[in-house]
Amino acid sequence: MSERTVRIAGLAGTVAYGALVGWLYLHQPQTLAQVTGGLTSAVGAYRVDQRALDEGLRFFRNDQFVEARMAFERADPAVRDPVTQFYIAYSYYRQGWGRMYSDDDLYALGLQAVDRAITLAPNGRIVVDDENLGMKSAEELKAELEAGLRREMSDFNPARLLRERK
Repeated sequence: MSERTVRIAGLAGTVAYGALVGWLYLHQPQTLAQVTGGLTSAVGAYRVDQRALDEGLRFFRNDQFVEARMAFERADPAVRDPVTQFYIAYSYYRQGWGRMYSDDDLYALGLQAVDRAITLAPNGRIVVDDENLGMKSAEELKAELEAGLRREMSDFNPARLLRERK
């Protein structure tokens, strides 16, 4: 091998390693699944586990929200699929919703999940065509979660007891 070839190979390896370190710094994955999922997503090869996603949807429709989130997390271990993250956020909304008050902790987790979903979505827009959902877009869900976290005088309105969960 010539000296020039060795230098070019060394430079290419250094640049690739630097790019990997930069990507890890920007995305800060927490698990190996997030690392591999992020890298496969970058090349367009990432797919969710459809069986786990279907199981999560079944749990979600049966109002078993903790189980649904566990299945959704199995379906999208790298946290790269915007629709799965949307359903995770929606499950926090539904579990935290109450006629008298909302669970602030669950709503805050839902807000984090919907923000994550919007960040992952192409053009930041998610619309889910599911007849079982009262809110079809991430914007509607985010607005509902933010409204549930705000404290205002309308929270003390007795008519609030008649509202329906979305």
